[in-house]
Amino acid sequence: MFAGLPPDTLARIQQRCAWCRYEPGEPIVDYLDTSSDVYFIASGEARATIYSVAGKAVIYCDLRPGEMFGEVAAIDGAPRSASIEARTRCVVASISAAAFWEILQSEPAVTQALLRNFAAKIRQLTTRVYEFSALAVSNRIQAEILRLAGSAPRQGKAAHIGAAPTHAEIASRTSTHREAVSREFNRLSRIGVIEQRGRTLIVKDIDRLTTMVREVTGE
Repeated sequence: MFAGLPPDTLARIQQRCAWCRYEPGEPIVDYLDTSSDVYFIASGEARATIYSVAGKAVIYCDLRPGEMFGEVAAIDGAPRSASIEARTRCVVASISAAAFWEILQSEPAVTQALLRNFAAKIRQLTTRVYEFSALAVSNRIQAEILRLAGSAPRQGKAAHIGAAPTHAEIASRTSTHREAVSREFNRLSRIGVIEQRGRTLIVKDIDRLTTMVREVTGE
């Protein structure tokens, strides 16, 4: 969000931030909370989740260093749309909604970055809605693995996804159950597309997985 700003501007923004540390599993923001601060992850990872009345977790996304959350509540004044909790040890900076608005009004580059960020999120959500509505469970799982591989280190045609989500977490992201994820992982392993080594998931042939997903999405 702040890439390219002059050092003195960055220093002024930093002075207006409050800084907190969070341990794994510790809540940062609660679903439907009426606070309006905006948060920036300096180190560690967090997760956006909503829990159903029955306690089922619906995972929206993982947030990594440099990413922001809480901006929607700061803009529209409505309650929080998801819970955010630390996935690892985190250092998080927060700034008030009023200060955030001042930055948007005085720094056009930040406003442009925010708009690009919103556009990317809309595209991601549009894709997810399509997948939930039109794809079979196995195809949704394949698409999720391909998304994870997209941000993982590459070695030729392979991608190594370190600290990969558990089968239960992938089930939550793809609106299915853990057993279905395990079955699809076993099938993809048998045909040589993926390999699991502890918490590391290796996509052995990204090109092949990409073709499998494109065949059902038409992209």
